[in-house]
Amino acid sequence: MREKPNRATVLAAANTTVPDLIRPGLQVLFCGTNPGLYSAAIGHHFGRPGNRFWPAIFAGGFTDRLYSPYEDSDFLELGYGLTNVHERATAGMAELSAAELKSGRLRLQAKVQQFQPRYLAVLSIGAYRVAFHQPKATLGLQPIQIGITKIWALPSPSGLNAHYQASDLAKLFSELRKTLSE
Repeated sequence: MREKPNRATVLAAANTTVPDLIRPGLQVLFCGTNPGLYSAAIGHHFGRPGNRFWPAIFAGGFTDRLYSPYEDSDFLELGYGLTNVHERATAGMAELSAAELKSGRLRLQAKVQQFQPRYLAVLSIGAYRVAFHQPKATLGLQPIQIGITKIWALPSPSGLNAHYQASDLAKLFSELRKTLSE
């Protein structure tokens, strides 16, 4: 177990970044809105203990065990990558402007065109709607693509997202997982 960062370390992570975990040939590139302060402080994706990404990935059938944020680089070996719509770490999505989400989409599109994952899974329907100019988008497979990459929208796994319980996330993540077998 790694040492938990103190409050000052977490707050000092504002506006820093967490490196992408990406390579060619991925089945899914999972895309958060932006790193949270805790994730930036520890340097790993979906790092806050209350974040439900890693449990949802496991419950959805992407992994055979529950991974820790400190094992995020191992995720690449399974054919999955991690990135964000916007790079800047904040205490929450509300600190990002619509313009930042839209400019983040342009950087994201360039990454997707370069690495060509089979699917891009955007982990926030709200961020997806704003960044991709799709105000009426719903969860699941989207009608637009980036080159050969299909886009799938999922709810944010943040512990702050009370609209979706762990069982809801597991079901929605498993729907994407099932499409990989088709």
